[in-house]
Amino acid sequence: MNPLFPDNYSEPVIGLVMFLVTLFVIGKLLVPRIQKTLAERADAIDGGMMRAEEARAEARNLERQYRERLEAARRDAALLREEAREQGAQIGAELRAQAQAQARHLIGTAHAQIEADRQAAFAQLRPEIGRLSTDLAGRVIGESLEVDVRDTGIVERFLDELDNRTVS
Repeated sequence: MNPLFPDNYSEPVIGLVMFLVTLFVIGKLLVPRIQKTLAERADAIDGGMMRAEEARAEARNLERQYRERLEAARRDAALLREEAREQGAQIGAELRAQAQAQARHLIGTAHAQIEADRQAAFAQLRPEIGRLSTDLAGRVIGESLEVDVRDTGIVERFLDELDNRTVS
């Protein structure tokens, strides 16, 4: 008995038929399902990769837009800072000009007040100066000159002349 050649030829024929039936069932039923599942997985992977690439492109686009907006915001902030500096400088210049004008006004007012006070003091002291001058001249001479000086107006003329010299 040879194990390669069985005595009964029906067994290999039945085995061959069963093999062909199994091959047919696998080929017609299982292989299409497996191919369909593999195609779905390939589509899912390819679709996932395409969606991932689209998402990456969208992310890059959003990042670019974000950077553009950020740069625009920085430019706007720089412009606002520059405008604020210019306005600050302008306000400072205006305040300095106002302060200088006010200082000039105060100085002018002070000069006018000083001149008025000087004139008032001189007006108050003028009769006293005349009297003291007459008394001093009378002591030097040895007699009273008060009546003569008052009558002739010598002291008044002298003080007026002195006034004219200091004014001009």
